Amino acid sequence: MNIIQGLIEPRQQIDERRKRFSNDMLKAMIVPLVVEQLLQMVVGLADTMMVSYAGETVVAGVGLDTMIYTIFIYLFTAVSAGGSVVVAQYIGSRDRQGGNLAASQIFFLAGVVSLVCMALMLLFGAWLLERMYPATEPGTMAACKTYMWIVALSFPANALYNAGSAIYRTMGKTDVTMKVSLLANLVNVAGNAIGIFVLRAGAAGVAWPTTLSWYVAAIVMTALCFRERAEVHVEWKSMLKLDAAMSRRILGVAIPNSVENTLFQAAKVVLGILVATFGTSQIAANATGQTFWSLAACMGVAMSTVFITVIGQCVGAGDEAAAEWYMRKLTRLSVVLAVLWNAAVMALTPLLLPLYDLSAETKRLILIIVAIHNLFSATVQPFAMPLSSGLRAAGDVKFTMWASLFCTVLCRTLFSLILAKWLGMGVIGIALAMALDWCIKAALDIWRFRSGRWKNRHVI
Repeated sequence: MNIIQGLIEPRQQIDERRKRFSNDMLKAMIVPLVVEQLLQMVVGLADTMMVSYAGETVVAGVGLDTMIYTIFIYLFTAVSAGGSVVVAQYIGSRDRQGGNLAASQIFFLAGVVSLVCMALMLLFGAWLLERMYPATEPGTMAACKTYMWIVALSFPANALYNAGSAIYRTMGKTDVTMKVSLLANLVNVAGNAIGIFVLRAGAAGVAWPTTLSWYVAAIVMTALCFRERAEVHVEWKSMLKLDAAMSRRILGVAIPNSVENTLFQAAKVVLGILVATFGTSQIAANATGQTFWSLAACMGVAMSTVFITVIGQCVGAGDEAAAEWYMRKLTRLSVVLAVLWNAAVMALTPLLLPLYDLSAETKRLILIIVAIHNLFSATVQPFAMPLSSGLRAAGDVKFTMWASLFCTVLCRTLFSLILAKWLGMGVIGIALAMALDWCIKAALDIWRFRSGRWKNRHVI
């Protein structure tokens, strides 16, 4: 333990009174976040395992659809994350009234955005899938359409759950979101088992439990956010109407974040279209491999949330020196945890693959792309993801947006075309292109942090 502490502590210290978060407080935030992410990923693994018994056609269909579905998830998460930066800075400045209003407006904006997205997908989802994947086999397309129509109904619940979770994580109460996530995941797993093995409903057997679990999570999380004794809470009068000034603050962070996350996933969809031309085996390998990738990346996702809470509160309190000190400490911690976590996931992958009812070639491809992902997820992604969240929490949202657009939309897409298509490397080329994207993004984030240009960009 002393060795790890020695690795994460910055050489230059600050006064103990300016350390708003002790190691015990950081541990209390990180552990539930990791457990929550792990629960979600384990459920994802269980989902893909169960879906694999419905056939590779269904696996491929759900995989292609998930790429589009995730665009909306990222959009809802971006709105909530933008609001959480504002809430964190209000908490840091000890302005409870401002924090309550910001929390309420997160719910308002999340509700409006999600209802519009749901209506669009219910009306035009099938048409969009046909245009995006024209070469897809009929059985795969049928599964894709079924899954999309059902999960589109979950959009409002997903958005409200993310809004509530963002608020509680900003307060540092990550144990609450972990428990709600556990409840939702139990509902999802039980529903999947019934849908696939009992009802033999194929793609629908996975989609309906997903939708139901989001509504369970949303109801519980929303109710918790109305608790007045919390550090900040949602108020009915502010939740049901637009507050223009506060919404502008939230959207000032949320819009760049939404653009960044949405185009990031849009680039993945474009690459998904490319993968769809490689055949069912590679499509299934890519879809299943992404579940392992998500499991490996969950440490980075957890640490990104910690960055937003800690850096946001430091900046809100006007203590930029403390914000810089915690940026260094949390980045060091992210690297240590990422190396340990990715090594464990890589060791587990060969043990989990026999549980999948997939061909030998598909499993071989999965092993290769997971190895590539985990190597760079351990060594590079902490600088390309959690550190970027720290810059965003400080209010430097435009830089993080443009850096992500350049790296993901341009570099990853270009490298993927070169490696996967022109050099014939298939999904292995997709994985290598992702690693190169992270390397460039990490270099840009490190440069930005060292330049100090992220300072003095408060959002309140």
